[in-house]
Amino acid sequence: MSLATRARPFINYVEAWLAERPTMKLSKIVGDDPSRVAIMCVDVINGFCTVGPLASPRVQGIVRPIVKLFKDAYAAGVRHFVLTQDAHDPNAVEFAQYPPHCVRGQDEAQTVPELARLPFASEFVIIEKNSLSSSIGTKLDPWLEEHPEVKTFIVVGDCTDLCTYQLAMHLRLRANALQIPDVRVIVPENCVQTYDTPVKVAQKLGIPAHDGDLLHAIFLYNMACNGVEVVKKITR
Repeated sequence: MSLATRARPFINYVEAWLAERPTMKLSKIVGDDPSRVAIMCVDVINGFCTVGPLASPRVQGIVRPIVKLFKDAYAAGVRHFVLTQDAHDPNAVEFAQYPPHCVRGQDEAQTVPELARLPFASEFVIIEKNSLSSSIGTKLDPWLEEHPEVKTFIVVGDCTDLCTYQLAMHLRLRANALQIPDVRVIVPENCVQTYDTPVKVAQKLGIPAHDGDLLHAIFLYNMACNGVEVVKKITR
């Protein structure tokens, strides 16, 4: 029996699980203390949305709901907006795995205009990263240490199975390892996405295939298995 045949019941299970994710109210997340909440946004930059070798229309599709979430959160009193973003060294070691992209200072590495134009964009904390990880070799952990009051993290961005997964899991596992109680990591499914490279396209180009739908679902499920709260979306 092939792996595809053996995995079919599990894939059906994950698909049903994802379809059943609940909607969560922002008002219930924020409660009466918005200082405890942070929006953590990873790689919502031009190089993954509109320009460059890694830009994806699937990722571009999450910009609008992310902007809405930012606006709703700000209106609810949230003031912590942390944007971790690729700003690669021109000779980044990562370019052995992925085409050169989002080089520091270039247009690809800039926040998408839809977020940059928000009237409170000057309050964003931008944290540059040189790998898929938002925490290794970055200023994320120092920011977390300086803001121990933040106990609820809403994680959005791309890619679900790469940088988003790394960020959500770091926040969850850091809290576990350091015995920090009452930490919540919430991922709204409509505000995260990954790219798609069909098998035929991958074979033609000589690059790894990447099923966006499958990996999006599997990695969300894996996050949930490790204590991340995966919801369909967050409404006002």
